[in-house]
Amino acid sequence: MILMRKHLLTLLAILAAAGIGYRFGQTTTARAASGRVFEIRTYTAEPGKLDALHARFRDHTLAIFKKHNMTSVAYFAPTDEPRSKDTLTYILSFPSRDAATKSWADFRNDPEWQKVSKESEANGKLVNHVDSVFAQATDYSPLK
Repeated sequence: MILMRKHLLTLLAILAAAGIGYRFGQTTTARAASGRVFEIRTYTAEPGKLDALHARFRDHTLAIFKKHNMTSVAYFAPTDEPRSKDTLTYILSFPSRDAATKSWADFRNDPEWQKVSKESEANGKLVNHVDSVFAQATDYSPLK
């Protein structure tokens, strides 16, 4: 778990260094009032299913996320083994934690998602485990 948090913090630092951002110069108080949150999700795929998981995201999931006001920030594939064989990490952005809860509920209940999920798992489930962390950008972060 500590290693996972370290990877997530490194990921956020990489995004900040890359200059990816929504708003600059926002104070801590203003940020807190806005409630904007980021969700960092890491999926561990079932053995041999990572390519199918990437295909499902590429061909279907991102469009369904967009439909439910889930802003895709970035998607990452580790380059070092063993995680390069089974891991997908991505970041979503939401106006608030409540908005995230609503968006996820709408996503899970979406008939298109239910169909895509069922069809993509016809030969077995794709995901073994999901880690999810919600975070807010710090007042000094270029990524807000």
